Amino acid sequence: MKHSILVPFAIAAFLLTGCSSSPGSPVTEGNVGGSTATAPAEEQAPPAEPLNLTGDWKQTNSNSADSYQAATIAGDIITINWVNEAESTTALYWVGTYEAPTEATDTFTWTSAGDVAQMETALLASGDDSKEFTYEDGKLTYELTAMGVTMTVEMEKQ
Repeated sequence: MKHSILVPFAIAAFLLTGCSSSPGSPVTEGNVGGSTATAPAEEQAPPAEPLNLTGDWKQTNSNSADSYQAATIAGDIITINWVNEAESTTALYWVGTYEAPTEATDTFTWTSAGDVAQMETALLASGDDSKEFTYEDGKLTYELTAMGVTMTVEMEKQ
């Protein structure tokens, strides 16, 4: 009589354990149940683009709202002009090389070789042969010396 009670429990235990897979084992076509579940493909972020500084820039630390410096970076050239909105005039300050970043970065520095031939005929142009530019925290900066006074110009992209 004791054996007749144990048989149904043994059969139930066999059926329950024989049909389950071990924890952590992948489900494949060979497993009972015929499921072919696979892990979802990992989504990868697209590769980061190199820092792009091309476009128009305007000085943000000028002492005058209508007189400032403005720059344009296009191709491999940076051009900076003095702008006087009150008199609707511009005058060349700098024209030189631009070396674009090749990687995604938050900061970038390059040395621009000045186009001396263009700048030597411009009355308000820099007399430097080269100028160092730095991009950091959304600002393009460089040193400007005029009439014996040196300052750091800060520009933001327009």
